[in-house]
Amino acid sequence: MDDRISQDQRTPYRASSPNFSAAPGAHPSAIHVSALCKTYGTDDTGVMALDDINLDIRAGEFVTVVGPSGCGKSTLMRMIAGLIAPSRGEIRLGGDIVRGTRRDIGIVFQSPVLFPWRTVLENVLIPIDVQRRGRQQNLPKARDLLAMVGLADFAHRYPAELSGGMQQRVGIARALVNNPAILLMDEPFGALDAMTRENLNVELQRLWQSNGNTVLLITHSISEAVFLADRVVVMTARPGRIAEVLEIDLPRPRTLEMMGSTAFGHYVNRIRTHFGAKGAD
Repeated sequence: MDDRISQDQRTPYRASSPNFSAAPGAHPSAIHVSALCKTYGTDDTGVMALDDINLDIRAGEFVTVVGPSGCGKSTLMRMIAGLIAPSRGEIRLGGDIVRGTRRDIGIVFQSPVLFPWRTVLENVLIPIDVQRRGRQQNLPKARDLLAMVGLADFAHRYPAELSGGMQQRVGIARALVNNPAILLMDEPFGALDAMTRENLNVELQRLWQSNGNTVLLITHSISEAVFLADRVVVMTARPGRIAEVLEIDLPRPRTLEMMGSTAFGHYVNRIRTHFGAKGAD
């Protein structure tokens, strides 16, 4: 790939402290995590998944979380979503303590979990139907989202007629149909081939820049984490703690060619040092 990038793009990396908090008044916090711990089972015999997580995510920011398997990445996301409760600590969204699921959060899991008997358009409308918000007035929004993810011509097809990448695009459109302020994504492209995954990374970046959502994405891929993020949260092995929060000072919109640049490689290698990894992710 072309390694020629402008001089102002060559900053190797900027690291912040492991438990990052935004400066008071600098930016509104969309997600505030304070002294968060999670133990499965009893305190004496249980398994501690997360320990003392402190993190602020600013409104409109794209943050990725990377770490080894079993480090609690998905647990963190599910607690932010209100799907499971913390053992200690608290999570606030826009200043409100999370006590359960909320309508202003969109969630995309690794599998899109589409209903096979519903068309693509009807799958996108599921949150609207569940919340009884009125299908007819939300049809234009659903169609617009399908157009944004490149599936306008597939609105009346069924999931079995789509590729894995196309199904995941439906899942993303469904998560955005309620105009969520926060979009949580748990390994959304993990089951896809490398080429499809990279193309969807570009599409996700475009959607985020168009919509302005706050995004938290969980991934095992270091290059994906760097490509998409304003900041990368690097976690340790279980019990998961924040080892480092890395600011990614690369221009947007980012291109796949940029992944071959020296600056991009510095960020990737910096993150790999936490895991003793020397090969490709």
